[in-house]
Amino acid sequence: MATSGVRKPAGGVRQQAGGAGEPAGGGRRQAPGAKAPVGAAELTGAEALALRMTALLLRPHPTARPKDVAGVVEWFGAMQAQDAASGLWSLGLRLPGWTQADVQEALERREALRTWPMRGTVHLVPSRDARWMLDVTGVRTLAAAGPRRAVLGLSLAEADRAADVLGEALAGGTRMTRSQCQATLNAAGIDTTGQRGYHLLWYAAQKGVTCIAPHVGGEQTFALLDEWVPDPHRPDRDEALGILALRYFRSHGPTTRQDFAGWTGLTATDAKRGIAAAGDALTTVTVDGVEAVADAALLDAPRTPVDDVHALPGFDEFLLGFKDRSLMVAPEHKQAIIPGGNGVFQSTVVRGGRVAGTWKRTLGKTKVKVAVRPLVDLDAATRERVDAALAAYAAFVGLPPAVEWA
Repeated sequence: MATSGVRKPAGGVRQQAGGAGEPAGGGRRQAPGAKAPVGAAELTGAEALALRMTALLLRPHPTARPKDVAGVVEWFGAMQAQDAASGLWSLGLRLPGWTQADVQEALERREALRTWPMRGTVHLVPSRDARWMLDVTGVRTLAAAGPRRAVLGLSLAEADRAADVLGEALAGGTRMTRSQCQATLNAAGIDTTGQRGYHLLWYAAQKGVTCIAPHVGGEQTFALLDEWVPDPHRPDRDEALGILALRYFRSHGPTTRQDFAGWTGLTATDAKRGIAAAGDALTTVTVDGVEAVADAALLDAPRTPVDDVHALPGFDEFLLGFKDRSLMVAPEHKQAIIPGGNGVFQSTVVRGGRVAGTWKRTLGKTKVKVAVRPLVDLDAATRERVDAALAAYAAFVGLPPAVEWA
């Protein structure tokens, strides 16, 4: 794990000179007539969006060129992956020429793993960083689990016993599917009906007993974390906070401290501490008067608009990495992307860094059907480019595409 640029909190964030001022939101706005931090680069919303697309590895980056799954996941620090298929494509679209089978093989090599490190949500994380991430960012979620257990009729003692049962069953390199894990708990007299089974599996992983291993067939599997990753990194807390900050802002910035705290689930105090620990690797900028943070190296990337087209999975960091998505999504399109506000994100067609439509795929034996719903007017030439982006996805899953436009 690269820790370059991470140090103990002692100064703050470097500030750089730069250009000129649409609010990113969620940050500290300069009062009318107030001066931005001395030397801070002043960016417009369009410039910030261009840099953010580069940080997200959706455009060429001046310094980052990850060539494998391990490199991409470490660049981000964590990638939302509660939907396994979405997580695979998030990796594949950033590794041109890779297939879904290639990504799955890399996960079998343990280049990354899935667990619940932040906000009680499944993410892909660097394998050797899973344990310290659970310790640093998972602890608040774990501490707040009491009310959910009460709703499910579970006691803390019963949850701890379930983690022990799974730990014993998986010992010695055993790998079990989700249904096998639940059957094991039932055999031990621990009821897994309803949502109890899911909660107990989550709890064991949150405690650092288990982790999510790659799918077998179409089913999730679990392994012992200490056996799956026998040589974990063990940074101290301040270094860990610095690593989190550095990785988040280099892969998502420019964005705000509030977005960082929302992404990690850290307190505002720990978010500030992490930014300080990252030292000169991060720099302060303003986006239309709102204070934000970015990777210092990112300011060497082009800031001009690019009319590119992407077919992104629903749970990609492009949207899930931010509390404030106003740079990427028009307010009138939010309902189409998150129908009913239920937290289930639709896959998106992105043009020039802005959501321009949604798409839904249905995998068949001989082809992948894709239904596209544009949210803005797209001319024939642009639709051909969308078709090409979807063809890249089809090649990733190894099936010819059949695209239908609404």
